[in-house]
Amino acid sequence: MNNPVTGFSKLSKEEKINWIAKEYFSTPAEAIILLKNYWNSDEKIQKLHDEFIENTITNFYIPLGVAPNFLINGKYSTIPMAIEESSVVAAASKSAKFWSTRGGFKATVLNTEKIGQVHFIFKGDISKLELFFVQTKAKFFAETESITKNMQKRGGGILDIVLNDKTNLLPNYFQLHATFETKDSMGANFINSCLEQFAKTLKEEALTYTLFSETEKDIQVIMSILSNYVPNCIVRAEVSCPVNELAEKHIENPQDFAERFVQAVQIAEVEPFRAVTHNKGIMNGVDAVVLATGNDFRAVEAGIHAYAAKSGQYSSLSHAKIENGLFTFWLEIPLALGTVGGLTSLHPLVKLSLEMLENPSAKELMQFVAVAGLAQNFAALRSLTTTGIQDGHMKMHLNNILNQFDASDDERILIRKHFKHNAVSHSAVVEMIENLRK
Repeated sequence: MNNPVTGFSKLSKEEKINWIAKEYFSTPAEAIILLKNYWNSDEKIQKLHDEFIENTITNFYIPLGVAPNFLINGKYSTIPMAIEESSVVAAASKSAKFWSTRGGFKATVLNTEKIGQVHFIFKGDISKLELFFVQTKAKFFAETESITKNMQKRGGGILDIVLNDKTNLLPNYFQLHATFETKDSMGANFINSCLEQFAKTLKEEALTYTLFSETEKDIQVIMSILSNYVPNCIVRAEVSCPVNELAEKHIENPQDFAERFVQAVQIAEVEPFRAVTHNKGIMNGVDAVVLATGNDFRAVEAGIHAYAAKSGQYSSLSHAKIENGLFTFWLEIPLALGTVGGLTSLHPLVKLSLEMLENPSAKELMQFVAVAGLAQNFAALRSLTTTGIQDGHMKMHLNNILNQFDASDDERILIRKHFKHNAVSHSAVVEMIENLRK
């Protein structure tokens, strides 16, 4: 880049693209063609996508796949998954088929409480602040009624507000810690609106509180914001069957498999280096469904990983046991999701994904997401404790390597035939391509 640009956001999309192509690419015309190739041919849909974020120049495609045959709480579902990584959808589908003949997945929402906080500085007598809060608490509810009215009609609203003394962490630091029920919406805008009104009420009421000195009346609100850590918004997913029923093609000794599987999970429970990769596999399933249904996967990631470290050490999100001849594998994760509002009513493929799931409630979507995460984790651990992870993964990755080297149809046929019975590696595939082209 040779020169800074001013007023970039005010340029048209064409002008933005032309500037970027000229500034950053040795062949501007090719860059422009590539960017425009990813525009949607339907102008209405493209305009919709352009307005999701700022400074849009094109669309960045991620494949939308489906994993069928999920038997969840006695009902079959097909789960949409938006992800770019090879083998994830295949693995989830394989787990779904495996467990469909062994009782299926059980999923339960344990609670749905969400959290927001007003962070503020108070310099003065803490006992007076505590008395002030008790006497003012009703006003926090009353002065947010215009915000909460519609949510209350749907059975949601503000559950409680408490004053937290955090002066042991930072001098003069306090919180208004509020809990919410937001029903089928994720609730970020609702929660933040309530919190900002709490902050306004807090400052205004403090100014007229007769027990406060002039210094104590000067409450400094630092920020008002929801938390993506929702340890009381938990869903549980599990699978279970007699150990002997685990037998299949790659599991000739089900007792040995079950014991190795449990040990693999136990390693992830005590070893953070393993736990991170273990949980990443769970998030392959979780994020793919969260993204396909128009939810905020960054918020979900942050909240779930914080939950994985709630004991003070990062640990496995899933657990396994063998008791009285019964194998059980489960996870519990925090999920703040929505099926109304945001992209759920705007993005055409999000609407399609939700319809595929039969227009679930937020609670039902929590169950789908948790089950996808558990299925993905089961598939990974089954591979790790039997054939190894690379065999299946690299066979799925073969297409990417062939595409990278622009393999012809004839080359693809020969290469796939060869690697049907041979281990796939990037170097082995490249070597075969080079030999075929000599």
